Amino acid sequence: MRPHVRGKFLFAGDSKLYVRGVTYGMFRPGNDGRGYPDRRVVARDFEHMLENGINALRTYSVPPRWLLDAAQDFGLRVMVGLPWEQHVTFLDETRRARSIEQCVRDGVRQCVGHPAVLCYAVGNEIPANIVRWHGRRRVERFIEKLYRAAKDEDGEALVTYVNFPTTEYLELPFLDLSCFNVYLESPADFEAYLGRLQNLAGDRPLLMTEIGLDSRRNGEESQGRSLEWQLRSAFGGGCAGTFVFSWTDEWHRGGCDIEDWDFGVTRRDRSPKLALEVVQRVYSDVPFPRDVPWPRISVVLCTYNGNRTIPETLGYLERLDYPNFEVIVVDDGSTDGCADCVKEHGFRLIRTHNKGLSSARNTGLHAATGEIVAYIDDDAYPDRDWLKYLAANFLNNDFVGVGGPNLPPPGDGWMADCIANSPGGPIHVLLSDREAEHIPGCNMAFRKSALLEVGGFDEVFRVAGDDVDICWSLQKQGWKLGFSPAAVVWHHRRNSIRNYWKQQRGYGRSEALLEKKWPEKYNAGGHVSWAGKVYGNGLHTVFPHAGRIYQGQWGTAAFQRLYQPAPGTLSALILTPEWYLIAALLGVLVLLGIDWKPLLLAAPLWVAAMGASVGHAAASGWRARPATPPRGRLAVLRLRLMAALLHVFQPLARLLGRVHWGLTPWRTVGPSSPSLAWSDSIVLWSEVWQSAEDRLRALESALKKCGAVVHRGGNFDDWDLQIRGGLLGSARLLMAIEEHGQGRQLMRIRFSPTYSRFGLGLALPLIGLTIGAGVARAWIPCAAIGAVALDLIVCGLRQCAAARAEALLALNQFVTEDSPGKPLPSRGVTDIFFVGPEMVMERGFAAADHAVEGTDGILEQE
Repeated sequence: MRPHVRGKFLFAGDSKLYVRGVTYGMFRPGNDGRGYPDRRVVARDFEHMLENGINALRTYSVPPRWLLDAAQDFGLRVMVGLPWEQHVTFLDETRRARSIEQCVRDGVRQCVGHPAVLCYAVGNEIPANIVRWHGRRRVERFIEKLYRAAKDEDGEALVTYVNFPTTEYLELPFLDLSCFNVYLESPADFEAYLGRLQNLAGDRPLLMTEIGLDSRRNGEESQGRSLEWQLRSAFGGGCAGTFVFSWTDEWHRGGCDIEDWDFGVTRRDRSPKLALEVVQRVYSDVPFPRDVPWPRISVVLCTYNGNRTIPETLGYLERLDYPNFEVIVVDDGSTDGCADCVKEHGFRLIRTHNKGLSSARNTGLHAATGEIVAYIDDDAYPDRDWLKYLAANFLNNDFVGVGGPNLPPPGDGWMADCIANSPGGPIHVLLSDREAEHIPGCNMAFRKSALLEVGGFDEVFRVAGDDVDICWSLQKQGWKLGFSPAAVVWHHRRNSIRNYWKQQRGYGRSEALLEKKWPEKYNAGGHVSWAGKVYGNGLHTVFPHAGRIYQGQWGTAAFQRLYQPAPGTLSALILTPEWYLIAALLGVLVLLGIDWKPLLLAAPLWVAAMGASVGHAAASGWRARPATPPRGRLAVLRLRLMAALLHVFQPLARLLGRVHWGLTPWRTVGPSSPSLAWSDSIVLWSEVWQSAEDRLRALESALKKCGAVVHRGGNFDDWDLQIRGGLLGSARLLMAIEEHGQGRQLMRIRFSPTYSRFGLGLALPLIGLTIGAGVARAWIPCAAIGAVALDLIVCGLRQCAAARAEALLALNQFVTEDSPGKPLPSRGVTDIFFVGPEMVMERGFAAADHAVEGTDGILEQE
């Protein structure tokens, strides 16, 4: 069977195909002009390969048909290299570029349809200086052209390009496989770079097409040791296969034999080195050694009316390749009879009343007997080695949680493919190539002890948001989460617009619940401020930036990377659901322009706002890459149009869910305050000396304990702390300390309300339009715009007052212990002076009377 790609791995039929390969050649040309040994030598080489657990070889030129036949006879697959002039400026001459394309076509025609072909490589290590000469975009387009040419000749074959660290920045998403040649002699460096390559590969398999060590310079024992950890790290890190460079020390290049290096696992006379024994040993127990002390894992499957998809999930759970696991199915009050299906498979079943997803997950947690608890959804199914890749990360790292990718399975239909290419799906967020900030709930595992220590899942999250909450709760304890790119589950996407709309509205509700519990994780606009990189669809900016390539001086860096800048404010704003509110406001102004013509000047802005949304949706739809490639241009066009339409619908659905549950840009963060927002000064006397930095840190901690969202002042700010009241208003705090000798200090703290620049930038033009409409006696526009402007001003003032009130409440914790009447021994506060208007004293501090009563308080008025 010809191999095909399924997610992060290769398959032959339904069997996973781990590539256990060696490179073969280049050799001195024989009498036939081909760069291969005679048939007897090739047959002997192939026989020895088979005896040592090797199942694939990589060639650097098109092999003759008889060699492919011999490979098939010995059960070997061949990665066919299609050579051309990669070392010259091949794009400077149109004739040369055309001849290269023809060369690729001719090479594929010689092998087309042969069952021994693993894949075709349309290029190998174009030198960095050549890419720099042409520019990476031209080179990327040319490689894609070669890819299309190879596909034209052999449509069912896999096609790739072999890259290396010096041109890592080439973006080639169209390839079937991601292939890299990597030579690193440090295990830590190799594993770290492997994690980076997995993220570059994305949802495609990663092949290490050259790894090895020169035994001439390092010795045969060092070569064997190096290959041992390189191969084990590659397979343990989720690679679909490896090619050891090379089978033999015999190497011919540029018309002469290469005698000054010995990378082969056999010598020139084909006698084996120690490295061949290592290769045989590692390849015999791919992807993990047989003697690993695998921990016990409890797989928890929570379901609610999942009868349509849960039989598939249970069937794949039965086929998991893991020696020590159990499956616990928690039926959260289903009414569709899915419990009967669970009984047929013999898994442990726990039935509960319908209390929501988090409650079901907690039920499974408490029933688990494993030290690790893995969660999967009832509309997903795991890869056969799912648990091994999760467990390996727990064994080799200090992670308390590990997650993996969730990929849309093929065959779900064109609508599911469209939704899989739309925003709002389950995504992962990575802080580095291996450490995660968030792992999605359909594919996550945790140490049971860690989950119990944080109290399990918060049951307020009945449908979604529980995975984000538990990740933040664990990280708050100082623990780390990991990501395993090979721990794959296949997750069915919604298959109708109605279900997708309902899902996204539910996610909007979950965001609102999360913001109430974790306000510090959200920015003033009500969106999560992720520290890591978000991986998912629909995240392409409207104004794409080419990025910057780190090339080193004169292009000499050994590892050249593409660095993408953070999206600008406008690009980021266009991607938010609230962009629709801005477009709606501009549309209202255009409608009011019917009564007052100057407002029609907003029409171009409204057209630009709508055009930005439509343009982003169209560009994202054009990039759609379905799990099942559509046949025919009409099917491709239909998929792209629907994906673009879903990019328009999704923010609107998410916006309605967010607004309905109170997550709006005009929301007020913190307690409401009946007082007005003005500056206050507070004076504190202390008999115990502390530095200003320590006191500010203590005050910051008190503010966070009260639930305030606090930001520190920067290097150029004339304030120390800022307490956020909302998008439109906040309060800023400034501290000054007077030194009075013998460790005594007088602290002066001033709170100043701050109306945001965004609010002013929005309110002032509206005020101007209100005045203009009033002068023109256009009373309807005057009343409508004036009401909006007034609401903005009042909302901003209310947010400033709320921030000020929260700051004053937190100040009481700064000078007293959390329990009333118990003084803070570390602060030595003896006197508190409140300086401000009488109304502030009565209203602003009404909630803080217990703090004043526990001290020798002296209240003064200015």
